[in-house]
Amino acid sequence: LDLATHLHSRTTVILRSTAWANSKEQNMTYQRLNSLPHHDESSALVSASPDHVFAVIDDHERLSSHMSQSSWRMGGGRMKTILDEGRGQAVGSHIRVSGRVFGLELSLDEVVTERERPIRKVWETVGSPRLLVLGPYRMGFQLTPRGSGSLLRVFIDYALPTPWPERWLGRVFGGYYAHWCTQRMVNDAVRPFASSVNPRLAGVA
Repeated sequence: LDLATHLHSRTTVILRSTAWANSKEQNMTYQRLNSLPHHDESSALVSASPDHVFAVIDDHERLSSHMSQSSWRMGGGRMKTILDEGRGQAVGSHIRVSGRVFGLELSLDEVVTERERPIRKVWETVGSPRLLVLGPYRMGFQLTPRGSGSLLRVFIDYALPTPWPERWLGRVFGGYYAHWCTQRMVNDAVRPFASSVNPRLAGVA
């Protein structure tokens, strides 16, 4: 009887601990999702299979090439992408980006959190990114078969910066910059398929 009572007590403790851990994990996920309240996305129809498209856009240097080119949107500056041994092509792999924009030193560290070839890939910032109009963010792309081709969707969920000068800039320019990023990523990703891309870029159903 004592052994049965002891086992019952231990089982109850384990079940309660598991329930608490699951509840804590769900709460952390809920808080994390709600900490990135802003969203933007761009899409394009590509006349190539998801596997073929994924093989091309799994290259982070290609996907973020718009930041390596000097333009007025980049304040005349440019950002350099540094990949670890995983090259941003495995869960846990880091992508570090740094450079100058409008004369200011900016930097961020991203980590790949999801990678399901040939369907979906997601990465997000680690720590506190040093950016002008965006704070922490989560980006990714998703590929959906459409006939003999694919629907490519690039998305971003983001928060505004915390310091007030940058937060004010984020309120004014954050949405514009986020959309520019997703649309440029779509453009850069599908350039190898340029002759077979549907020109509709946002709001493809």
